Amino acid sequence: MPRLTDLTAVILAGGLGTRLRPVMTDRPKVLALVAGRPFLGYLLDRLRDAGFDRAVLCIGYLGEQVEAAFGSSYQDLEIVYSREATPLGTAGALRRALPFVLPGTVLVMNGDSFCGVDLESVWKRHAAHAADTTLVLVEVRDTARYGTVSSSSDGRVTAFVEKGMARGAGWINAGIYVITRDRLETIPLGRPVSLEREMMPSWIKQGVRGYRAAPGTRFLDIGIPEAYAEAERFFSEQADRGQA
Repeated sequence: MPRLTDLTAVILAGGLGTRLRPVMTDRPKVLALVAGRPFLGYLLDRLRDAGFDRAVLCIGYLGEQVEAAFGSSYQDLEIVYSREATPLGTAGALRRALPFVLPGTVLVMNGDSFCGVDLESVWKRHAAHAADTTLVLVEVRDTARYGTVSSSSDGRVTAFVEKGMARGAGWINAGIYVITRDRLETIPLGRPVSLEREMMPSWIKQGVRGYRAAPGTRFLDIGIPEAYAEAERFFSEQADRGQA
């Protein structure tokens, strides 16, 4: 079985961050300072700690700032940039990045969220089922801001429920995916496409597996000021303990 580090790692780092404008107006969302560091650094740490030696960053809005901040490497992690001239959405950005993706399977991470799931375990489950797409799910206390993901007892994703349609505890998309290159090639080229709203629901019929993160797995995002403040508290505490 190929190793996790044989995959191409891709981070979707082109978000506009419009909902963060009240607290951040001068930089792309992935460069939001969290405990004194750009948020993107924590995601690159995850890849480095998992053994990756190369990451593709999909950049767009103010992407030149991302390049200036991280350059061609992060510690011993090589960084390659896929640039979009106009917003292409999460799936469109992935499709645009395919020239930088090696044959095989891709690990995709949203650039505005952090999930402490064990990446090696996700990959092993994906490989064991010979899946084309695996989506990491994490349980949160209130799903209203995220929407929910339903899955069957055998791990197949069965439905996506739009945010605002459900409340209370439930399983949400954690923003980490394992997807074959062949499936990424089915994304329409040259127009904005949403991975969450368009491609994932359409792929359900062909098979999408859900990996439920262990209870208590930490999930954070920086999509709105309140969540950004929570991420600041968490990583500040980690830094105080010498863990960040």
